[in-house]
Amino acid sequence: MWNRLLSLKQWGHTFRRIVPLLRSPRVPLREKLLFAVPALVYIVMPDALPMLPIDDIAVTLLLMQWFTARAERKYGA
Repeated sequence: MWNRLLSLKQWGHTFRRIVPLLRSPRVPLREKLLFAVPALVYIVMPDALPMLPIDDIAVTLLLMQWFTARAERKYGA
């Protein structure tokens, strides 16, 4: 898991694929909202989870990687 999180190749892939996946008609809106809603909520309300010492950018990046892997695996988009 740590190798994947620290891999520049994996992050490059994530950054190249996130926008096309969010625009793809093959990926249902429900799946896109699984990424967008938690990211937006955490950015708007980071103090809602004060015990987590994770920056909002880190949460967004982790959600991006999770969404990209999930959408590519499920929909091959």
